[in-house]
Amino acid sequence: MQIELLMNYEVINEAGKVPIKTWTRGVPLEDAARKQLLNIASLPFIHRWVAVMPDVHWGMGATVGSVIPTKKAIIPAAVGVDIGCGMMAVRTSLAASNLPDDLKAIRSRIEAAVPHGRTDNGGRNDRGAWSRIPESNNEVWSKLEPRYRELASRHPRLGKGNDLNHLATLGTGNHFIELCLDESDSVWVMLHSGSRGVGNRIGSYFIELAKNDARRWHINLPDQNLAYFPQGGEHFDDYVEAVHWAQEFAMSNRQLMMEAILGALRSSDVLPPFSADLEVVNCHHNYVAIEHHYGENVFVTRKGAVRARVGDLGIIPGSMGARSYIVRGRGNPESFDSCSHGAGRAMSRTEARRRFTVEDHAKATEGIECRKDKDVIDETPMAYKSIDDVMEAQKDLVEIVHTLHQVVCVKG
Repeated sequence: MQIELLMNYEVINEAGKVPIKTWTRGVPLEDAARKQLLNIASLPFIHRWVAVMPDVHWGMGATVGSVIPTKKAIIPAAVGVDIGCGMMAVRTSLAASNLPDDLKAIRSRIEAAVPHGRTDNGGRNDRGAWSRIPESNNEVWSKLEPRYRELASRHPRLGKGNDLNHLATLGTGNHFIELCLDESDSVWVMLHSGSRGVGNRIGSYFIELAKNDARRWHINLPDQNLAYFPQGGEHFDDYVEAVHWAQEFAMSNRQLMMEAILGALRSSDVLPPFSADLEVVNCHHNYVAIEHHYGENVFVTRKGAVRARVGDLGIIPGSMGARSYIVRGRGNPESFDSCSHGAGRAMSRTEARRRFTVEDHAKATEGIECRKDKDVIDETPMAYKSIDDVMEAQKDLVEIVHTLHQVVCVKG
């Protein structure tokens, strides 16, 4: 195996595989992630090369922080089960001076406005789902439901579970809502979430369907999680329809949550009237799209990566105690017009819980109104890579428009 050093990225070349271009200078690329990337690079339908973002780390199915262009095939596990997961941020007319000294009441209002977390094993009393559906949810669902029901008529397993009552909810894990201040002390509202339970069900179902197809047709794969649907095959069109529907659900989920958060803030008796349309960004970072690259229309799967064409606005969040960035794409064709989706995990959740204490976490998030208990240790800042190193490694992919630091953080 040969690694060729170039100005902005490194190229991993191995016989029988397409090149892997990595924007990982100054950030670690773990062996498990490298092995996954080499497996992807061995597939016969990869277009040109695989692009790797600086927040890269091992992921279920395929590597998080990878950009995978494919010709006439899509790998469902590369898209993953949190289909359409992404970020939304709005800049308000509020300034830091408008915020109260004690932000606990603000955090409580946000937590009351948006269901978050998961209890009762996701059952009837789950705090992360709606028991009484808001009217705004019904209006959005009325537009989404017909296509979903049509899909479920062909794939009945898709129609069993939470859908409407997960719309406008946050979820668990690394999903979050934050109030942030930028370099001018303007207040931003930022959130991270995706397609919730219905996206998970769609992703899981089609991943297993692809694996079954691979077994049925005796397709030899380096990893069964790289099972794919060939264009024109039995399940390809239904998967494309399902994944695009889930991406639309995710986008609507973020929009509805943002409306609920802004409504909660406006009803607060400690904030003055404000507008929230000065700057708005809403972008996916787990999705697939048809794009034109190097003379061909191809399917581009971004698993933990953001589209960064010339002028595209994106969001690259740090961890709970680090800076986040609003960025503008430079349109670098070598990365297939992509950039990172965050800082990227430096260790597993299990390892973070083993290594760090509540006291460590409290110190790392000092000055931020957020949870400081054992159940969020796996999301502590030390479990993530340095966002500064990640941004340095992708200077040729994006330019920084705003630098944000959080003052309130709500975790699922």
